[in-house]
Amino acid sequence: MMGCWILNEGLSLILVLSWLGVNLYLFIDMFYWYEEEESFHYTRVILGSTLAWARASALCLNFNCMLILIPISRNLISFIRGTSICCRGPWRRQLDKNLKFHKLVAYGIAVNATIHVVAHFFNLERYRWSQSKEAQGLLAALSKLGNTPNESYLNPIRTFPMNTTTELLRTIAGVTGLVISLALVLIMTSSTEFIRQASYELFWCTHHVFIVFFLSLAIHGMGRIVRGQTQDSLSLHNITFCRDRYAEWQTVAQCPVPQFSGKEPSAWKWILGPVVLYACERIIRFWRFQQEVVITKVVSHPSGVLELHMKKRGFKMAPGQYILVQCSAISSLEWHPFTLTSAPQEDFFSVHIRAAGDWTAALLEAFGAEGRALQEPWRLPRLAVDGPFGAALTDVFHYPVSVCIAAGIGVTPFAALLKSIWYKCSEAQTPLKLSKVYFYWICRDARAFEWFADLLLSLETRMSEQGKTHFLSYHIFLTGWDENQAVHIALHWDENTDVITGLKQKTFYGRPNWNNEFKQIAYSHPSSSIGVFFCGPKALSRTLQKMCHLYSSADPRGVHFYYNKESF
Repeated sequence: MMGCWILNEGLSLILVLSWLGVNLYLFIDMFYWYEEEESFHYTRVILGSTLAWARASALCLNFNCMLILIPISRNLISFIRGTSICCRGPWRRQLDKNLKFHKLVAYGIAVNATIHVVAHFFNLERYRWSQSKEAQGLLAALSKLGNTPNESYLNPIRTFPMNTTTELLRTIAGVTGLVISLALVLIMTSSTEFIRQASYELFWCTHHVFIVFFLSLAIHGMGRIVRGQTQDSLSLHNITFCRDRYAEWQTVAQCPVPQFSGKEPSAWKWILGPVVLYACERIIRFWRFQQEVVITKVVSHPSGVLELHMKKRGFKMAPGQYILVQCSAISSLEWHPFTLTSAPQEDFFSVHIRAAGDWTAALLEAFGAEGRALQEPWRLPRLAVDGPFGAALTDVFHYPVSVCIAAGIGVTPFAALLKSIWYKCSEAQTPLKLSKVYFYWICRDARAFEWFADLLLSLETRMSEQGKTHFLSYHIFLTGWDENQAVHIALHWDENTDVITGLKQKTFYGRPNWNNEFKQIAYSHPSSSIGVFFCGPKALSRTLQKMCHLYSSADPRGVHFYYNKESF
């Protein structure tokens, strides 16, 4: 089931196997080290193999806690994306799956934390039982160490009737372990899709319990409950010779009483770097939050889409990037991603926002959309903008042929791309690797075409003037219409321009036959690398991903489709 989820989420099999491989290597290597290490021989007499289970899972827990913050450091991801020398091809595309990798690592933390907690419950019970009257021989001798002066203890449970839970909660390891467990349960349960949609503030607040989680993790090992024999003691006390002579430890010179100490805590060494990196990330976000955003234009489209034009000092973007928008008048905690619909050549940046939830509906209302009079500029609510951040669509220009597919409001990422193509075609001296663009838009509501039709019309006109009508092939599909619309379409079918969009290219009615579309594209470009870019629902994403695999040639010299999906 985990493997199916991973593949459906689009993570590279190589990336997932690499992550699993490192986890397995660390677990197995640490497990056998604790099973064979001489300094923990006497500890294993009391605890058995659960010692190795606890320590191996702890190492994997540290490793995954080191990774968990890196995928959500958006500025770092954008920086790596920008250094194309260091990150190319399939690895570059994996950067767009950063949140999915974040979730995968979170599952790894949950699994290893569960193993660690269960193993230590067994360890505590074995520590307690070894102090009972039933414990005999070497086990009893080891548990009684520390009762006389100049002896160090091995067993942290000092008497049998002692309540292990109460005693555990008196230690640093016990208290921090409880806090870590509660924080992890709270974060994981509030991260479900249902909770995020029902109350984003709850998700945001509980996710920030990670601060408590990491602080507790850093000091968790200071309790040093699990103890091993010191190196000085090992040099004087030969375990092979002395383990069966435990009754003579205080009388035979060759077998002095073994001395024990706790292992140095190491979790902080794993997490220090990522925590500092993420702290820098949050400082950058706060700095951007403080920067003034000037709203220069507000347009309310009849199709229920709000268009905002904004300016911000030092703002630079690339086609296909996205920003995070916050409106304090609605919520001081919520930041929502929106793809930029303006081109880098324009002196402003813009987004198109459709009412698709409580927050977006409140934003449209705050700006006077939804049939109300637009607010005066000085009465508009303050917006904060973080970004821009890289996304899959920024790679469109890296392929000789690109196929862009949008469903519904998913067309917004491609607005910036098409505008950028328009400007690049106007600049004769700008060389382009991209020589052909196929654009598909599937939409169920004819009114949704209104705001986008002007852009397509201007692009169509410019391409015709430049003699590059072959450069862009666009296919618009309308999947929903009523009887009146059908009659209107039929009456105007023979006109030179489309009755819905006003474009020369006629609108198709129904859904595309993707087998036919991919087959035709593969036939037209038999030896090309073709980038497929999609923004829309998951069901269609899976279909397109399947088409890319199906129509990619097994011959390295043949046609190859590379799938990219917009994700925030």
